[in-house]
Amino acid sequence: MSKDDARFVSRLTRDTLALILAGGRGSRLKQLTTWRVKPAVPFGGKFRIIDFPLSNCINSGIRRIGVLTQYKSHSLIGHIQQGWGYFRGEFGEFIELLPAQQRIQEAWYSGTADAVYQNIDIIRAHNPEYVLLLAGDHIYKMDYGPMLAHHAANNADMTIGCLEVPLEQAKAFGVMSVDTEGRILGFSEKPDDPQPVPGQDDVALASMGIYIFNTRFLYEQLIRDADNPGSSHDFGKDIIPAVIDNYRVFSYSFRDLESDLQGYWRDVGTVDAFWSTNLELIGVTPELNLYDREWPIWTYQEQLPPAKFVFDDEGRRGQAIDSMVSGGCLISGGTVRRSLLFSNVRVHSYSEIEESVILPDVDIGENCRIRKAIIDKGCKIPAGTVIGEDPIADAERFHVSEGGVVLVVPEMLGQELHYVR
Repeated sequence: MSKDDARFVSRLTRDTLALILAGGRGSRLKQLTTWRVKPAVPFGGKFRIIDFPLSNCINSGIRRIGVLTQYKSHSLIGHIQQGWGYFRGEFGEFIELLPAQQRIQEAWYSGTADAVYQNIDIIRAHNPEYVLLLAGDHIYKMDYGPMLAHHAANNADMTIGCLEVPLEQAKAFGVMSVDTEGRILGFSEKPDDPQPVPGQDDVALASMGIYIFNTRFLYEQLIRDADNPGSSHDFGKDIIPAVIDNYRVFSYSFRDLESDLQGYWRDVGTVDAFWSTNLELIGVTPELNLYDREWPIWTYQEQLPPAKFVFDDEGRRGQAIDSMVSGGCLISGGTVRRSLLFSNVRVHSYSEIEESVILPDVDIGENCRIRKAIIDKGCKIPAGTVIGEDPIADAERFHVSEGGVVLVVPEMLGQELHYVR
């Protein structure tokens, strides 16, 4: 990229307001979202899911950000206040929390478009040239600058970030048909029969849930949609199909800028996807490089001592093999294999952990065997517990996914971390 190109992109990012939609429960994650919204779910050993779109904004040079919240947002709000409070208002940079607060009408957010519409006065006050709309619940690293440049170069009213996905998987996405210049000709939300990409019969063009709008155009479409009593007030179902025919709506293919291969992107919206995406990270060269100093993932980092491994007796050796172990962990005479341990996990003597994702502050007693499991934050696993060997017995106590992953949360163990009166 030349200096002129970089200056052009920096002007675009400076004139952009990013809005992260972080109000959805994410019910497919089952009990992981009983007490927290999906973007607040821990991921990758020390992060939260929302850290990824937030870090993408910061690394892209976008430092005016609003986070729209609704469902059980306390954990999310606390995380952002603790880990993302270093912005300098005098430089015109900020992260604002925008909870559902009935600013325009006496109702909570009823859809993605309605959530943005109910904050339209706040958007007007910031007066951006462009609005970048992001989902708060996907795992990826992306420079939004080139997408903004693509939007401006096409003189577009709206641009949609997209991926090429296999036809069968495309049924879970919004699917686009485009012409040779990338202009969108049609859009279907979760179609039964997705249309393939021209010349590639086995893949379809799927929306990433990333949208760039010219701000005035966004205002017009939000107001028009709000005045339509038959609308569900959703970008994918209502806004996008209504604007394709009469306005300049373009696709932007998400690709790695160096290799030109499709970029890494994961939807961790199911128990199986959450488990597998976390365990991808323990590979020798995972697609998602968390050790990339040029594109770091920022987060709130608790001050913790290094992980510790104690005892070296036969049959009682503190060790972790092909695993990631976070700060504050103590592996005391237990064995961890092909697993990911978040902060402050304790594994006691003679216990074996395999192919599991252990969230923060979990205590695993002696002589436990845990395989192919997700153990939620704060669980105290009693000594001698066996998880992941008998699906029928597991299903009686815990949640077992279609892929055989066992999800354990404190309430399933009779441990009430949240009290409701």
